[in-house]
Amino acid sequence: MRIIGLAGWSGSGKTTLIKKLIPCLIARGLTVSTLKHAHHGFDLDQPGKDSFFHRAAGATEVIISSAKRWAILHELREEPEWDLQHLTVKMSPVDLVLVEGFKRDAFPKLEIHRTENGKPLIQPEDPHVVAIASNVALADAKVPVVDLDDVETIADLLLKHAVPIAEVRA
Repeated sequence: MRIIGLAGWSGSGKTTLIKKLIPCLIARGLTVSTLKHAHHGFDLDQPGKDSFFHRAAGATEVIISSAKRWAILHELREEPEWDLQHLTVKMSPVDLVLVEGFKRDAFPKLEIHRTENGKPLIQPEDPHVVAIASNVALADAKVPVVDLDDVETIADLLLKHAVPIAEVRA
């Protein structure tokens, strides 16, 4: 099981790229999972559903299961937010885990850069950025730069730089 991140400012196209990368990687015979960091609270279940009532009543974890899928909802209550290392332990084994977010964590990342955002590159400040996918050429970049629309080359870079998940958990 190997892991690599896609990091960039909000609006850079991380999710759009991941939606293109997953089928590309699966077509290469890989199993892929994703881990997404959300900056704000979120709900997966809906008010009025049994799982919502279980969680609202105080359950720490609620497992929802059907013939098609299952999910665990874990309420942190007063616990601190879990870090990347603890979250990856909960994941089932796959060939590759793509992480969206966690841009400040120390693990290999592909930076997603879009000039329209008007945001600076993360790469000069983050030694864990191994390459940049951008919609413009970046002559001063200290790492390889690939076109943001070149999904096959981006997939190659991700596979080249992904590390065993044990390195992130250490």
